[in-house]
Amino acid sequence: MTKYIYEFGPDKTEGDASQKNLLGGKGANLAEMAKLKLPVPPGFTISTECCNHYFDLNGRFPDTLEEEILKAMANIESHTGMIFGDPKNPLLVSCRSGARSSMPGMMETILNVGLCTTTIPGLIKKTNNEWFVYDAYRRLIMMYSDVVMEKAEQIHPKDGMGIRLNLEMMMNNLKNDKGYDNDTDISTEDLKALCERFKKKIRENLGADFPDDPKEQLMGSIGAVFKSWNGKRAVSYRRIEHIPDNWGTAVNVQTMVFGNMGDTSATGVAFTRDPATGDNKFYGEWLVNAQGEDVVAGTRTPNPLNTDTKNSQNKHLPSLEESMPQLYKQLFDIRNLLEAHYKDMQDIEFTIQEGRLYMLQCRVGKRTATAALNMAMDMLEEGTIDERTMVCRLDPKILDDMLHPIVDPDAEKTAVKVAEGLPAGPGGAWGQIVFTAEDAVQWAKSDKNVILVREETNPEDIEGMRAAAAVLTARGGMTSHAALVARGWGKCCIVGAGALKINLATKELRVGTRVFKEGDIFTLNGTKGMVYQGQLKMKDASENVRFKAFMAIADKYRAMQVRTNADTPADAMTALDFGAQGIGLFRTEHMFYGADSDKALFLLRKMILSKTHEEREAALEELFPFVKEEIKTTLQIMDNLPVTIRLLDPPLHEFVPQSRENQQEIADALHIDIEEVFKRSEQLLESNPMIGHRGVRLGITYPEISHMQVKAIFEACAELIKAGKKPMPEIMVPVTCNEKELAFVRDIVTQCHDQTLKTYEIDALPYLYGTMIEIPRAALIADKMAEYAQFFSFGTNDLTQMTFGFSRDDIGSFMNDYIDNAILSSDPFETLDQEAVGCLVTTAVERGRKTRPEIKLGICGEHGGDPESVVFCHKAGLNYVSCSPYRVPIARLAAAQAAIMYPDCR
Repeated sequence: MTKYIYEFGPDKTEGDASQKNLLGGKGANLAEMAKLKLPVPPGFTISTECCNHYFDLNGRFPDTLEEEILKAMANIESHTGMIFGDPKNPLLVSCRSGARSSMPGMMETILNVGLCTTTIPGLIKKTNNEWFVYDAYRRLIMMYSDVVMEKAEQIHPKDGMGIRLNLEMMMNNLKNDKGYDNDTDISTEDLKALCERFKKKIRENLGADFPDDPKEQLMGSIGAVFKSWNGKRAVSYRRIEHIPDNWGTAVNVQTMVFGNMGDTSATGVAFTRDPATGDNKFYGEWLVNAQGEDVVAGTRTPNPLNTDTKNSQNKHLPSLEESMPQLYKQLFDIRNLLEAHYKDMQDIEFTIQEGRLYMLQCRVGKRTATAALNMAMDMLEEGTIDERTMVCRLDPKILDDMLHPIVDPDAEKTAVKVAEGLPAGPGGAWGQIVFTAEDAVQWAKSDKNVILVREETNPEDIEGMRAAAAVLTARGGMTSHAALVARGWGKCCIVGAGALKINLATKELRVGTRVFKEGDIFTLNGTKGMVYQGQLKMKDASENVRFKAFMAIADKYRAMQVRTNADTPADAMTALDFGAQGIGLFRTEHMFYGADSDKALFLLRKMILSKTHEEREAALEELFPFVKEEIKTTLQIMDNLPVTIRLLDPPLHEFVPQSRENQQEIADALHIDIEEVFKRSEQLLESNPMIGHRGVRLGITYPEISHMQVKAIFEACAELIKAGKKPMPEIMVPVTCNEKELAFVRDIVTQCHDQTLKTYEIDALPYLYGTMIEIPRAALIADKMAEYAQFFSFGTNDLTQMTFGFSRDDIGSFMNDYIDNAILSSDPFETLDQEAVGCLVTTAVERGRKTRPEIKLGICGEHGGDPESVVFCHKAGLNYVSCSPYRVPIARLAAAQAAIMYPDCR
């Protein structure tokens, strides 16, 4: 019989922190804390394996599960002395989700399970606190109707007004009518009446009664938490974070402890270090007389945990350190124990029930990129972790966040300030303000920069938050949903800007007497928490000394080199600043675009539209100095580093002039009529240029084109050698599928090389000759290609395109559908498809090395900057990866981590 349930508690605990795959992150860490003898309310975890079986059975529990649950509930009862469903001494439990990878707010929780008309009187008598019991009951009704009765049953109200919103409106109307400022002000009698009105509204809207049986509540809650794994927001988050669908979620059933039993009770969220800066300070927020959902929901301004957590929004509120010093000290000691045990910053949730502290969760805390860097370096210096652990502590993707632009300080001096909030997410951003997640998604699809402005975000806003350049909320603290999610993504975010008054009906935002409408532009400084009117100038973030030190340590462990794809001298300089070890792809055609390229482009067009060999040779002779100078400049910048120069690749029709003015200029230069230009242009046009007359095929039809480029490369090198430099050119032939193509072009290369040695009277001009593997046939006959090629550079963009039969220019019309329907787990143009494209790469590696053991192997598609793809390249035995300049640090770190994780792959 498969075991589905694992218990945790003071006397018996099954499992530990190493079993996240089976118990989920929350369940594994609850077990670990229980083993550390921390005050964890007893409970049990239903495994992720059970979740997958539940879906395999089309939403039915495995036959043995109920029996296991009843047995586990009996064990909780023996620990607590309370009985689930007992009228006199009722046990209440929570049902919480827990995936192996943290998905904050994306799945469901139901608290206070077991409260019903038969258990309410007993709990009132036991606690002597009628208000608390009915506050807990109204929370259960709101959560259960929302999670179990509506979402789990896939009921989608047409007007978007779900049952939870309806019930919240009813409670808000009550508060307004009675003049209550906070939920805690509602009288007991009003709470009683509100609960009955809630149940009536549920019957009207959902056509079913709120269950009055504890066992029905429990089983319904467990099933709903499982179903929330496939809820819209959870699926969206998994797509964004590339979390596999088959992981499933665990369910944690745990004894309820109550932070809403009066002024000696509280709930809170804390981080063992500051998640925004990484400072070694205990950081958190708490609320008196509240349950956990109140802290993250942002509906009340939370109190600071201690002096270090005080800010402009909460400095007037008493801290836990001041209000309950003994409990704060106990929590502080637990903080130290957990961080020493896990050797990483922890995100913890706690509840205080009538003066007694309970731990409800710990997990590795989400943090900004800067905080992650500082924590890793600090823990290394403290001796908590070693270098290898430190290198693996940062997700390579977050390095991009450190390079985020910031608001120009000079521009801020004269900027019009709109509001101020809490700095929850790094960097700066500007955009047009929108007030719903749906609008953020739609505007972003139209290539608009948007800032999502909300009272507070909730998990339903996840798609809009991802689409927005930044997030701004009127309510919420540093542990609110918006702050947690934005921080995890490295997205600019400001929360708790209380001066903002949002009117969704009119799509307006008021700040005092000023009115801002949807589409108005704001600039956010997420580092300071400042909101400005209009678009402010941005600037690159200052160089981070610790970042350079961190990367230097990471580089010690790398087995692969990291190069850059650079088309201009400026690109090359940028890449060197980011630590590139050469250029893996210099696309010669890009010198005909951008600044000061008009003359070169004109001469290229003149060559393309030439009709005779003589015309073409003349045009190439004019073009030669431009090509040579551009190559020479780049080789000089990359002195003593390899530069892979790809010969002309695109089909010629892409360069044909479109404007009548440019067409007339070419006609005059060739001494032909403009109609002849039209005619020649039409002859060049191809219906499918991807597999048309391009790359090496041009060099075979028009060898003079290849000859000009190769001559330019060698003469540029010769002049640099004469000047005492050490150029390292690698000549790459694109779009090859046959070893005879390489033989054909190699003759041209050899001829040009020998002639350059004579012309410049030099003894040696070292170079490598190779090809770009971007056609499946080339990968499959790599042993033959290696007879002529000294290196392979895998052009995985086109290799993916040809393998899948997808046009990378047109996939936007259907790729989201493929990912949403789990046909593909990710966009294969973003993350290398290891099953098929990867198989071609490894086949080419094996066959190429069989012919030429010393062959140099690299990758130059954009996959070279994708961390997951970089790991694959390390395992495949490649010598280097190449990516765009700004992704070089990401590739460097990913390569270092791959070498640490897979040391035997080289």
